[in-house]
Amino acid sequence: MKKFFRLLTIAMTFTLLLAGCSTTSSNAAKKSSTENTATVTYTLKQNNKQFAKKTVTVKKTATVLTGLEKAWTVKQSKGFVTAIDGKSQNPVKKTYWLYTVNGKSATKGVTQTKVANKDKIVFSLTPTK
Repeated sequence: MKKFFRLLTIAMTFTLLLAGCSTTSSNAAKKSSTENTATVTYTLKQNNKQFAKKTVTVKKTATVLTGLEKAWTVKQSKGFVTAIDGKSQNPVKKTYWLYTVNGKSATKGVTQTKVANKDKIVFSLTPTK
């Protein structure tokens, strides 16, 4: 009888130990997953009027283009966006897709600019001078 209780105690201790470890490891996996992603909000405007807005989750190493392509159909050339969801720029009318990151004009193309968590990116199709 003593052997039975000893085995039962060992089995319960082992079970509790495993259960405790599995919860910790799943929380660590969730935290690790969250630490490797960024939530970015994209807004599309034409003639200063917003016509679309989406929030996407991307890897922290992602570029502006990565999130944009996750939300819409995009055409680009040499790091510059030429069309988003069928709305194309028009070089003859000097209308181009330009973008800002957190209110500041971009200084690099969409394939070179990295995103960060909670970035707000606005693409505007407007005439330039």
